[in-house]
Amino acid sequence: MKKKSTNMKSGRPAMSPLLRALTYSRTAREPMINTMLLQCYSALDAFRRGHGSQALFMTLCRHLLVAEELCQLGHAPEFDADITLAHEALVSLDARHASTGVWALDDAEYARLCFALDIFAAQLDDATLEHIAQAEASMVTQSLVAANMRNASENVEKAELVSSEN
Repeated sequence: MKKKSTNMKSGRPAMSPLLRALTYSRTAREPMINTMLLQCYSALDAFRRGHGSQALFMTLCRHLLVAEELCQLGHAPEFDADITLAHEALVSLDARHASTGVWALDDAEYARLCFALDIFAAQLDDATLEHIAQAEASMVTQSLVAANMRNASENVEKAELVSSEN
């Protein structure tokens, strides 16, 4: 009877040489990175000109969440506070839109978002496809959790309203 090897393999699954080359290859990442950045800068330009929308707002929010996750993965972690300031600028933009109906950034918000997108561009340039995919997956998970919490909160409010009417 043959003995099985007792060598412990690493916790990472094996990766084929082709997949490894694609994952770490700059040419494989470049079109995806360029698309992500084009979406961000197009949205930023639209808000600067006062032509923003909910879809563009969500685009910037999603990409800033990816930037935060890349900070957590060790890509420009020293700029985490700057990414948070950019998020705050978007929260201000959303609040202003709710009260005025206008999707436009002021100069300070625009500057914060420009700096955050410069950081994001550097992170994308530095990160592997694996880290970018991890950051995007985490962003999606956070978004789903937040949506579930909002839905639960709305359901509780509706239940309280119904019980107070009875």
